[in-house]
Amino acid sequence: MRIVIQRVSEASVTVDAEVTGAINAGLLVLMGIEDADSEEDINWLSNKISNLRIFNDENGVMNLSVKEVGGDVLLISQFTLQASTKKGNRPSYIKASKLDIAIPVYEKMILQLQQELGKQIQTGIFGADMKVKLLNDGPVTIVIDSKNRE
Repeated sequence: MRIVIQRVSEASVTVDAEVTGAINAGLLVLMGIEDADSEEDINWLSNKISNLRIFNDENGVMNLSVKEVGGDVLLISQFTLQASTKKGNRPSYIKASKLDIAIPVYEKMILQLQQELGKQIQTGIFGADMKVKLLNDGPVTIVIDSKNRE
């Protein structure tokens, strides 16, 4: 699983001119799922998302997590994060999971994050043509791959 975490002052997602998810200060998380992703990947990444210390403390040092600052999370499925650009100029999405595998993983991640943060997680609509709007704070953008735990 690959995720892109962006610290935001606000973010929202719109489908067919209707806002399906919106947050104030917190994290916008874009999530790409592959067939090899498991419950272990969900747990590991959920823990990272909840506890990653990328919010400023009283001294202006990135030392607090979204959980500690009471921030919100907007989780968006994005199969293009699994793109392979190794050959040619047209990305291949062969590693991206099909709906029957990806939707249950996505739904488990939502539930896991809600449990860890003790609050509702905002989302888009899986597989829809989504318009995501954000105000990146910092900017702070972190890319994490659960198969390459660096």
